[in-house]
Amino acid sequence: QVHLSESGGGSVQAGGSLRLSCVASIDLRGNYCMGWFRQAPGKGPEGVAAIDSDGSIIYADSVKGRFTISQENAKNTVYLQMSSLKPEDTAMYYCAAGGSSCTLRVSEYPYWGQGTQVTVSS
Repeated sequence: QVHLSESGGGSVQAGGSLRLSCVASIDLRGNYCMGWFRQAPGKGPEGVAAIDSDGSIIYADSVKGRFTISQENAKNTVYLQMSSLKPEDTAMYYCAAGGSSCTLRVSEYPYWGQGTQVTVSS
């Protein structure tokens, strides 16, 4: 069983920054894909960014140039650095772990954390 634990959420004003962290119970050097997703109230889940074990990265168009995903293998931790935050970035953010098919599709990720709330005020 894979355990994921997110932290780093909070409330910021538009234009601000936050860094989310996700500590995984798996060795991030394995054959995996780690993703960040978000879900706003009344909306479906949305893929934000993903990184695979080779370091290949994909981003949703809505966050390109503002968010950066990275990983620190020694700490089994994946980060999401969020800058130039907008009110529409307000959502619960989830870390997820999946197999080698690294996409932003929810169905590709069988393991999920509990989420961390990000609120951006205008």
